[in-house]
Amino acid sequence: MPARPGQRRRPPPARLLVQDLRAHVARRRRALLVVVVCLVVGAGTPLWTDRRAAARHPVTGADLARARTELDTLTVRRRDPVEPYERSAFGQAWADTDGNGCDTRNDVLRRDLAEVTLDPATRGCVILTGRLDDPYTGRVVRFARGPDSRDVQVDHVVALGDAWRSGAAGWSTAARTAFANDPANLLAVDGDANEDKGAADAAAWLPPEPGYRCAYAVRQVRVKAAYRLSVSSEERAALDRALDGCVVARPAPAAQRRAGSRRCRQASGGVRLTPAAARRAMHRRRRGRRGTRAAAARPTAGRAGG
Repeated sequence: MPARPGQRRRPPPARLLVQDLRAHVARRRRALLVVVVCLVVGAGTPLWTDRRAAARHPVTGADLARARTELDTLTVRRRDPVEPYERSAFGQAWADTDGNGCDTRNDVLRRDLAEVTLDPATRGCVILTGRLDDPYTGRVVRFARGPDSRDVQVDHVVALGDAWRSGAAGWSTAARTAFANDPANLLAVDGDANEDKGAADAAAWLPPEPGYRCAYAVRQVRVKAAYRLSVSSEERAALDRALDGCVVARPAPAAQRRAGSRRCRQASGGVRLTPAAARRAMHRRRRGRRGTRAAAARPTAGRAGG
């Protein structure tokens, strides 16, 4: 019924106002959810998925800070065309540069594979079989020396072709040989992923496993800084984005570290031991405690007869 002239309209009941307010809030929430979904779909991969994956390969806060500092020091240079490199420009492939009697490839396989078996006829140098938890793909790859040994390959994290374009073309052969065999720049990886990468830099290729991209970027930056190699502007931006996705490992609380050190000292009788020796001493002490408790719980002959 319309209000008469001069008659004041009655305000709606409070419950209607509350219902209108709730409906308005619900509409706003639905609209916001639609916007978020559109942004995530447009970006391709949900951000929280990348963060969760990166948590499987955390880096220390010190490593991340160092990588950011070193990235800022890298020379950004336009990639001028250079002559294609030959593998021989980097010296003998997999040379024994550290003089341990084993070639670099087998040194890296021994370091990065699990469940390794060795060829006894080679003084323990040649890897016969092993298991790789591949950081590039997240898959488990079985290595067996023979026709299928290409399933596991040793990757130059900063590829030789990338290094050649970034400054190695002006190095001596000895310097290039040392670079090609530096364990800090070598990683056992899935063969297909390595071949897919080729000589690409970080602007053109990153590991398909999103959780490893941070650790990969940290390693790339460290190697390029150590050898004073340049980056392109696109490469620098790609490395910066990868570092933004890092998940920092949480250090153990100080009280927990102190308690662990105290237990180690007690187990060793106050003598400073190596970590491995301290662990063995703690295991012996625990076994002694268990033996003491078992003896105390065992009834004596006198008690059994009484």
